[in-house]
Amino acid sequence: MTKPSYAWLLVAVLWFIWLLNYVDRQIIYSVFPLLRADLQLSDFQLGLVSTSFLWVYALVSPAAGYLGDRFSRKAVIVASLFVWSLVTFATGMAKGFRGLALALALLGVSEAAYLPAGLALIADYHGERTRSRATGLHMSGAYIGMVLGGVVGGWLGQRYGWRLAFTVLGFVGMAYALLAAAVLRGRPAQPAPGAERSETRKPPMGESLRAVWSLRAFPTLTFVFVVMSMANWLMYTWMPVYLYERFHMSLLGAGFSATFYLQVGSLGGMLIGGTVADRWRARAQRGRLLTQAVSLAFAAPFLCFVGWTASAGLMLAAMVIYGVGRGAYDCNIMPVLCEIAPPEWRATGYGLFSCAGTVAGGVVAALAGALKSSVGLGGMMEATGLLLLVSVALLFRLEIPFATRRT
Repeated sequence: MTKPSYAWLLVAVLWFIWLLNYVDRQIIYSVFPLLRADLQLSDFQLGLVSTSFLWVYALVSPAAGYLGDRFSRKAVIVASLFVWSLVTFATGMAKGFRGLALALALLGVSEAAYLPAGLALIADYHGERTRSRATGLHMSGAYIGMVLGGVVGGWLGQRYGWRLAFTVLGFVGMAYALLAAAVLRGRPAQPAPGAERSETRKPPMGESLRAVWSLRAFPTLTFVFVVMSMANWLMYTWMPVYLYERFHMSLLGAGFSATFYLQVGSLGGMLIGGTVADRWRARAQRGRLLTQAVSLAFAAPFLCFVGWTASAGLMLAAMVIYGVGRGAYDCNIMPVLCEIAPPEWRATGYGLFSCAGTVAGGVVAALAGALKSSVGLGGMMEATGLLLLVSVALLFRLEIPFATRRT
């Protein structure tokens, strides 16, 4: 198979892995009522189960990212998929709170290793002409996986019980890991046009972390990633409740509306943002960065509008438009990182992004609950939208230090 053909096959193979990543992490939430009844768990214990995944995922992300730079990215990807699928299978045999919390913590460790290595491998095979489009297509798997995790998990759980749902998904993931091991290749000996050759030296983890953070643009990019993560976690955590309480939707309608409209917009934004960024980058060095800035400038007012409007129809339309901006931003996170970081630091850099974003997202989700009676969920969305506008200003002013790139 020729290199261009394989580069797109790689995206397809990794797309399904990323979809499974989100299906396996989201299914737990769709069967919470069944878990509560079968394992006799309290709402507080269910919350701790969710937290065990979230915080572990955040804490191990820098080390997980480093693995994708230090070792074979193919090996890290396949091992991550196989281990989290094995953990998913084992979750179906949990007997109580401790076993379930341990399983979710292990899921956080194993799933955290995938994305930095996967995105870095895509960047190895896709150069400046196709990198944003390839990244966007890959990232769309998360949006579909999030919906499937709720639909498939709920259907299997209601029809056959929650244990079978985890068992089936675990088997699917382990089988696909074997297929991925046979199809995937390591880093290319000859980089794609516009991609950079990786150095043979493998720096230790501490040196890599310090080197990535010292990159002139990296702290600013991290801040923007954190603000976007805050907006995402606020929407994921509280939007169903917001729709139920403010617009008096049914639980089913609120759950559907909270995910569907946002994901549809995000899928469209991925396709638009990837295409625009690749073309803009061909004409200007800051093309991808400016695509992110314009995308967030487009998204921020509509996030504020979601929290302000009293019309359910206008609010759902605003969610779609916000999703477009979010998707266009997301598909350029790794491509912009590639502009400032050499290949041997990219997975590490994305691991730092994930750590900071997940911690901040967890904090803002909890803060929104604490301030719900005073500021209100709508007020929190408006405040986060204003922070996004600050991020827009920072991105427009940011100068990418292209001279640091190694060719």
